[in-house]
Amino acid sequence: MAAVLQDLHPVRDGKGVIGSDPRACAQALGVDGIALSLLSSDQAAEVVWVAPGASGPLEDLQFTLGEGPGVDAMTHGAVLIEPDLTRLPADRWPLLLPELASLGIGAVFCFPLLVGRVCLGVLTLQRQAAGPLSDAGMDDALILTGALTAVLLDGGAVSDALLALERPSDLYRAAVHQATGMISVQAEIPLSQALLRLRAYAYRYGRPILEVAEDVVARRLDFRDDGPEPDVSGRKRG
Repeated sequence: MAAVLQDLHPVRDGKGVIGSDPRACAQALGVDGIALSLLSSDQAAEVVWVAPGASGPLEDLQFTLGEGPGVDAMTHGAVLIEPDLTRLPADRWPLLLPELASLGIGAVFCFPLLVGRVCLGVLTLQRQAAGPLSDAGMDDALILTGALTAVLLDGGAVSDALLALERPSDLYRAAVHQATGMISVQAEIPLSQALLRLRAYAYRYGRPILEVAEDVVARRLDFRDDGPEPDVSGRKRG
């Protein structure tokens, strides 16, 4: 972990926010994956740093469904530890829990990045095997969270990062932002409702939200509010 922390640095070249290998962080913490999401001005979480594997789909599912451990950690500004997802009541995250089981995620650990009472985002660790983090792993996760916050604050890097969140073309979910705007125009509804419709469609048809958004941007999918839910060909379902 000392080597991981030494390698952390802000990035300002438009190719990311954090200059370090998230896989190395995951290995040092004894987990299978790690992801960092920051809050944009509309309070949507944007992935800025993620390890390969199930962490990306986990972040996408939370974004699509609007529920999950990362959402709760950011909302309440508190660490959230769930070492065994099979022990949670079904109504904890009713839409997300079955999806996590299909991804093979057995435990999640979320650490908000706090500056006073302001939450910049959340660091989410996930592991296939159920069980708590070791004492050393917990300490390292808290240290890493503090280090990531410091990196974002260092030399105005957090300003650069948050500015990037205002430029949709720079974002991991750029297509989602563009599609939300198009749906807002098509259905003549506010952006917040347009995003909800996009999320609902993705969940209803079991498709990644990015994939659905790309269909909207490519005009293969239309959300004009003049009939039944559209299909991927752009024709209305009868």
